[in-house]
Amino acid sequence: MIKIIPAIDIIGGECVRLSQGDYGRKTIYPRTPVEMARLYAGAGIRRLHLVDLDGAKTGKPRNLQTLRDIAAENLLEIEWGGGIKSREALDEIFLAGADYAIIGSLAVKHPELMEQWLKEFGGERIILGADLRDGKVSVNGWLEDSPLSIHDLISRFLPFGLREVICTDISKDGMLQGPSTSLYLDLMERYPEITFTVSGGISSMADIKELDRLGLPRAIVGKAIYESRITLEEIKEIADSLITAGDALPHIT
Repeated sequence: MIKIIPAIDIIGGECVRLSQGDYGRKTIYPRTPVEMARLYAGAGIRRLHLVDLDGAKTGKPRNLQTLRDIAAENLLEIEWGGGIKSREALDEIFLAGADYAIIGSLAVKHPELMEQWLKEFGGERIILGADLRDGKVSVNGWLEDSPLSIHDLISRFLPFGLREVICTDISKDGMLQGPSTSLYLDLMERYPEITFTVSGGISSMADIKELDRLGLPRAIVGKAIYESRITLEEIKEIADSLITAGDALPHIT
């Protein structure tokens, strides 16, 4: 059964969503990140995807207090992305309560640090975040395109223990037009040792069910929840199914 990982994108401490990564096309939602985290935990969610969009843009974590506030609730595992471009930043987000670090821009620009962190913390805690535009990896909050493909990055880091990849198709993100299913199927076939998380474009439970049918293990969902295209009740049904199957919620300490 596929695992749903709700996304909370943060600008200035508020829940927002961008369309196709465009900071000029921003929607602000009324609930706070902490309120949303509580709702997700109540629906049986076990893992939360937090993105510091201020940090992604400026190169340093900017919403650490929000991370601390959510972590203090002790309800969810937290994967954090945005602004992790130095060892200091990595230490800051772990100290603030993140369980996993999503590394994107740094993996492209300073791959030797990504290799070092994978060896030190393991592929379970250090996650490669690959945001794709026209087949190439974008960096710095999607404001800059690199010449590298996702295959370049995976091939580089596999020998150092890479185990998890979150792959976002920027053209789909926030558009509610369905995910790039063929992209993920190709990646799964090429790299069976990697756990891939679908990100971008999920618009309904029909999308989730199709990804589940095809064997995709995880999916990040953001705007579809805020726009009530996927309800907390529907999420709870999947969470309950996972628990029934033996994938119980962890006790997070």
